[in-house]
Amino acid sequence: MTQHTPKTPLRRFLYQNGLSLVITAMVLLTLGGQTLTGWHDYNIELQDLHLPELSLGEYVTSGHWVEATFENWESEFLQMALYVVLTVSLRQKGSAESKKLDEAEDVDREPDASKPDAPWPVRQGGAVLWLYRNSLSIAFFLLFLGAFFLHGLGGTEVYNIEQQANGKPPVDLLGYMATSRFWFESLQNWQSEFLSIVSIVVLSIWLRQHGSPESKPVDAPHGETGK
Repeated sequence: MTQHTPKTPLRRFLYQNGLSLVITAMVLLTLGGQTLTGWHDYNIELQDLHLPELSLGEYVTSGHWVEATFENWESEFLQMALYVVLTVSLRQKGSAESKKLDEAEDVDREPDASKPDAPWPVRQGGAVLWLYRNSLSIAFFLLFLGAFFLHGLGGTEVYNIEQQANGKPPVDLLGYMATSRFWFESLQNWQSEFLSIVSIVVLSIWLRQHGSPESKPVDAPHGETGK
């Protein structure tokens, strides 16, 4: 059965970009919910410390919001960076998330600069091509480092507010990033992301979802590797 792309420009745009649009909307909705609930929760903490409450505008620029947001984003970007890199050479028999065990894959072929629709870096070659052929993992690692830094920056502000309220000396960014609290916040998120990776890799060996590109065909044998 052939599926036709809608003809009107708006419907065509929505059809061709539906996945990113829906997931972006989910991100914004949950981020808004996190912001509102975090604002109320943090103001309760400030009351307990006998400190003035924050307005919503003040809260979204506070260390508490920055820490809570980028603590989670950091683990997501690390997950995707490692997943992109590890799937280059590692295999898992039977998984839809793995490359085939003994067959050449289209993603492994050398880029062809003679193709008329080849991206500019492919036609350029040299260092530009090297960066482009590794650009996905580089982008994710850079996003991880940025979120890691912002997690530490926001956490330092919150930590020092608590230190001051308890009559203890403040710390700088590196001082906070050396605390067990910072690493507890990071590692508890990292392990959950690694768990999600191993879950989709392993469960896709035996389980199916009809119509999903993350699943093997429903009638595929368990030992079949790749999509």
